[in-house]
Amino acid sequence: MSSFLFDKICFVGIGHICSSLAWAARKHGLARRLVALEISESARRTAVEIGVVDEATADAAQAVKGAGLVVCGVPVGAMEDVGRAIGPHLEAGTIVTDTGSVKLAVVRDLGPHMPDGVHFIPGHPIAGTEHSGPTSGFAELFEGRWHILTPLPGTDDAALEKLSELWRRVGAQLEIMDPHHHDKVLAITSHLPHLIAYTIVGTASDLEGHMQQEVIKFSASGFRDFTRIAASDPIMWRDVFLNNREAVLEVIQRFTEDLTALQRAIRWGEGEVLQKRFTETRAIRRAIIDAKQA
Repeated sequence: MSSFLFDKICFVGIGHICSSLAWAARKHGLARRLVALEISESARRTAVEIGVVDEATADAAQAVKGAGLVVCGVPVGAMEDVGRAIGPHLEAGTIVTDTGSVKLAVVRDLGPHMPDGVHFIPGHPIAGTEHSGPTSGFAELFEGRWHILTPLPGTDDAALEKLSELWRRVGAQLEIMDPHHHDKVLAITSHLPHLIAYTIVGTASDLEGHMQQEVIKFSASGFRDFTRIAASDPIMWRDVFLNNREAVLEVIQRFTEDLTALQRAIRWGEGEVLQKRFTETRAIRRAIIDAKQA
């Protein structure tokens, strides 16, 4: 009797997250065979050469045939195209999940293409680096990190448990969440910070040549951190902002109001206001460290 959790896992897109999950699946013996559905010929070739998957193909029918789990790791804006490509070839009993940072859009675009008998369970690993491509993955990426699942009403309990077990075995902590609530939470914890980082680094890039060189030369840790975030996949983040626009615009408005208040305190020399705010924010950092999410 096989000890594998799945006989075959298909990764749609073999970028940073899916290559990391593939390495983790290998490390923990979660599947007999790993296959990538990938449109990039160079990514297909690389993925097989480094051994992150056993096979890589651009043929959707071939990729998902016999797969017990299909993991969609493409930008959110490509989910509808993925659904159209794989939907007709999915077999009853297959679990389909994703790794997108927005969930309502994935439910909207991928869900309608899931045939009867297929278990569609959206998900989002709260993990990753600014790197991309099949060579950027590593098996330990998810250890100690949260993975959010957003099952829809009527989701099969056994399928949900099996998918949850996969994420537990690669070291993730699990949270079940409503898709709408997920998008609001991630708008403040992930999407807004990325937007701010892109803006700050973009401001630096617009400086005159000599000033820009000095900014790069004398970068303090804060600016370096922003450049790391701003180096993230531009296509992925374009799609995140366009597909979570309501929640993002709401938190931008709140952030703008808070920024205006700090601007006013600086202008009028209100040191107590600044100190109070900065003290409050230190508590958040301590809480993140205590939660081992630093």
